[in-house]
Amino acid sequence: MKYFLPDAQDLVDPSFDFGRETRSPDRIRQRDDRYAHEVFEKPPYNGILVSKGIVEGTGGSSGRYPQSQRLRLLREGVQEFFRVNEIPRWKPEFMGDCGAFSYVKESKPPYTVDEVIEFYEGCNFDFGISVDHVILDYKPGWDVKMFGKDGVPKPTKHRQELTLELARDFYKRTRSSKLHFTPVGVAQGWSPNSYAYAVRQLQRIGYDYIALGGVVPLKTDDVLRVMQKVDDVRLTSTKLHMLGVTRIAEVRRFSRFGVSSFDSTSPLRQAFKDDKDNYYTSDDAYTAIRIPQVQGNAKFQKRIRSGEVDQRVARGSEQRCLRYMEEFDRGKRKASSVLKALTEYGKLYDPKKDRTEAYRRTLDAAPWKHCPCEVCSALGHHVILFRGAERNRRRGFHNVWVFYRRLQRGLGRRRRKLVLVPEISVAAEQQQAFV
Repeated sequence: MKYFLPDAQDLVDPSFDFGRETRSPDRIRQRDDRYAHEVFEKPPYNGILVSKGIVEGTGGSSGRYPQSQRLRLLREGVQEFFRVNEIPRWKPEFMGDCGAFSYVKESKPPYTVDEVIEFYEGCNFDFGISVDHVILDYKPGWDVKMFGKDGVPKPTKHRQELTLELARDFYKRTRSSKLHFTPVGVAQGWSPNSYAYAVRQLQRIGYDYIALGGVVPLKTDDVLRVMQKVDDVRLTSTKLHMLGVTRIAEVRRFSRFGVSSFDSTSPLRQAFKDDKDNYYTSDDAYTAIRIPQVQGNAKFQKRIRSGEVDQRVARGSEQRCLRYMEEFDRGKRKASSVLKALTEYGKLYDPKKDRTEAYRRTLDAAPWKHCPCEVCSALGHHVILFRGAERNRRRGFHNVWVFYRRLQRGLGRRRRKLVLVPEISVAAEQQQAFV
């Protein structure tokens, strides 16, 4: 089973000085910053998923790529743009999609089939997902006809019909031209039966690689019900891709249901979007230690300007926490005194939230000291600090590395004992889906 990491232009600056918190004056982000696959000796994913919505934006938004980067992507293609050819013995695959969550509130997708095909072919993708319109409602009860009428709302049914219509047009056009990417159809539904119907229709069109969309918010039991129903109609030659789903505890069952690939940024995003599970280990997750910058926290600055907090006191407390964490990492300070400093600083920047016990657990375990990944080996205690994008993204890279090893363990590819990851929260997945 292959893991595709969705691209959102998450890079880190190798010139960043964590002690001084400065960058090289000669740094050019697009040239010098590094993707996760350039940080690790062995890249922690099998491929990269790139969304047209992320690259170009929708609904008036400009997307994550500045115009110069968009043009370079189209000119160079994904392999050269992401510098994967420079990594020996790694042959990743690239999958393109439209980013349906970015236009979920629109009445129809903002892209035509021709525009999407041009994007996939121009960027030299290996796989291209058909244009779709995501269905957010999961209501199996709608399948029951009451008083002789279908219980499915017309807008919901229209989204499925439109997705299938676009998939039919997409497949027809990819087959009529000499294109280099493999077409992937999208199944959207509101129930196990409706997903099975969509998969059956896509197979009739000719697809043998089908992505299941809109399943991110579903509970694990509901996802499995959908998979079981889909498996009843799935041809043995048909492969499935799970869009945005990372229920790794069920990875073997997914495999038996025909799932050959999936994508998700949840491991990376949890590093700085989750309230407590920010740092993965092989069998657990820990809360990152928040030491926000006095000058870089908008809410904190507002309290300082209002007179609630003395800036000199806040600055002194911030620097004390940083110094104590460094001394703790070197074995020159006990966890109790570090915890006291963190608690005092927490009362200044976030008085309504007490993370004392979560921090105590993190300090007692000091998990970064036992992790062999390149990020933890290079950063030491900085990887556990919730402070600025350079630390937070690197912690996210670490999470992706751990997640990939858990996946391999779940598929029986590693002998070394690794306990499966706790179920990633649906809330975290949903949050990322709308980013």
